[in-house]
Formats: sequence, structure tokens, C-alpha cells
Amino acid sequence: QVQLVESGGGLVQPGGSLRLSCAASGRAFNNYGMAWFRQAPGKEREFVAAISWSGGTQWYADSVKGRFIVSRVNAEKTVFLQMKSLKAEDTAVYYCAAALSRAGSEIASEYDYWGQGTQVTVSS
Repeated sequence: QVQLVESGGGLVQPGGSLRLSCAASGRAFNNYGMAWFRQAPGKEREFVAAISWSGGTQWYADSVKGRFIVSRVNAEKTVFLQMKSLKAEDTAVYYCAAALSRAGSEIASEYDYWGQGTQVTVSS
């Protein structure tokens, strides 16, 4: 069992930056591939980024490549999403997700555990 708690969301102006954190509790965190998804009002939940167990491999949605960086610190059981050059279309609730023994999937249903989400609003 893994519990995930996101933090770091907020209101930021276009072009600004935010860093989201996802703190995990439970055992064997380094056995989980981790990912970030987001969901805007009236839209489907969409893949943002994923990271492998060791952190050595990352995957990104085309819409965030070059602007977002996903990282993890296994000793702290934490995953981060560094976001820069934020745009209005990045506005959404951002969710952290964990998949046991799987990494890099862009399919939400393949993840076993989810956090409650943190709101990111990009607006002037």
C-alpha cells in the first residue's frame, strides 16, 4: 500500500515557474514507477511525465517537453515536477501516481495509487 500526497500548487503568472512535490508513504518506494497526470475542467485526465524506479529514465508529454522536469529522491520517497515557462493551458489539477513494477506508461488505468491532487492555475 502506498499513499501519495502532492503539494506545491498555486497561482502563477504566465511564464512563471512552480515545483510540485509528491511525498509517498509505504514500503518499497523504489519498486514503483512514478508519474504526473493533470486534469483541466471538462477534460480527460492526461499524462504529463513519468520517471523510472531509479530516476534514470524520464518520459514527457509533447506539450511539456523542454519546460517540465520530473525527478525523484528515493531516500526521501519523494517525486518532483519542476515546471517553467508556464502557460494558461497548463492550468489543471495535477496528480501524482504510482505503478508497481511498471514505468513510463501514459495510461492512467495502469497506475495503482493516486494522490488527491494539487491545483495549478496559470493566470495574469
